[in-house]
Amino acid sequence: MNLDKLKTTKGVDVTGKRVLLRADLNVPMMDGKVTDATRLERLVPGLEDLARRGARVVVLSHFGRPKGRPDAELSLKPVVAKLGELLGERIVFVPDCIGPAAEAAAASLAPGAIAAFENLRFHKGEETNDPEFARALARSGDMFVNDAFSAAHRAHASTEGITRHLPSYAGPLMMEEIAALRSVLDEPRRPTAAVVGGAKVSSKLPVLTSLAAKVDKVIIGGGMAHTFLEAQGFKLGKSLAEPALFETALSILAAAKAKGCEIVLPVDIVCASEFKAGAASSVVDVEKVAPDCLALDIGPRSVAIMAEVLSGCKTLLWNGPLGAFEVKPFDAGTCALAREAARLTKAGALVSVAGGGDTVAALNAAGVAGDFTYVSTAGGAFLEWLEGRELPGVAALAR
Repeated sequence: MNLDKLKTTKGVDVTGKRVLLRADLNVPMMDGKVTDATRLERLVPGLEDLARRGARVVVLSHFGRPKGRPDAELSLKPVVAKLGELLGERIVFVPDCIGPAAEAAAASLAPGAIAAFENLRFHKGEETNDPEFARALARSGDMFVNDAFSAAHRAHASTEGITRHLPSYAGPLMMEEIAALRSVLDEPRRPTAAVVGGAKVSSKLPVLTSLAAKVDKVIIGGGMAHTFLEAQGFKLGKSLAEPALFETALSILAAAKAKGCEIVLPVDIVCASEFKAGAASSVVDVEKVAPDCLALDIGPRSVAIMAEVLSGCKTLLWNGPLGAFEVKPFDAGTCALAREAARLTKAGALVSVAGGGDTVAALNAAGVAGDFTYVSTAGGAFLEWLEGRELPGVAALAR
């Protein structure tokens, strides 16, 4: 996949054109209200640009998992209303995404106006990448813009199939995400470091394998670190670990060493006898963990060592929390290292890119998401890119 072949609409005359814009409106909701509008906020500049240039914009998106049939609880209508608030204008909501009504709604838009179609996944053809469904979507547009990097790891009708029927372009958010990832993986300032956290090695095995071959230092925290430590003979009591992956962990350590990549693991941990808010806890060295201990965070010596590693690097990729950050006081390690990364970034010493899974929530908890060079809102697509996999939605645009 030649990423340099990606085209944007810059310099393209969109006046009066029906532009189908694939967005990701799959945002958290509670009681019919959007609880985190970050993804919507990031869409606004691109939408405003197309509208200002006279395009007739139709927003396409999925929402939740309705299993290929209409589900009133998974309607995009309240999400579209919130997007309209952010834009400061009313968005025309169309209660289907294909068919005569959808095509008529797109055709009747005035230049500079914006509409949004109902949930793509109300039709089975979306997730199966059905050619007929992709063709039906394309009938409402003159050109296609994919601005949903977070959905680009799926070969669906609205990300891959539609590109076979319309002139297709990458949107500004798509380009931002790709540029950020390339800056840390393909064209980084060295030395480079990756912070990889989360509960299980099994969920991050391809990521760890790929990163160990690309970066100079890999800092491992969270439950994953327990598997690596126990594989080397440490006993961590009742802490989460995956004994079936001990050999795999050792092979990753050996492969990283062979490639000159240093794996940095915790030297002390925060232990408690139970996992609950405010539980009594203590800091112990990894050599001295009691049998009834439950490791829930990295300790202060580990934070200091990891911070020292970051201070010697110029590029950082961050994926996942270093402990059970959702529950205090077990957020301390993640927050402390995140704040150090943010400090180095603000000082101009570090290019920092973060994303995937709980990463955004962890950085928000630390109050530093706005201080990283770039924070991706993508989950699965971010991880698959780290694994070195080709994303169908991106490959279709580069085709």
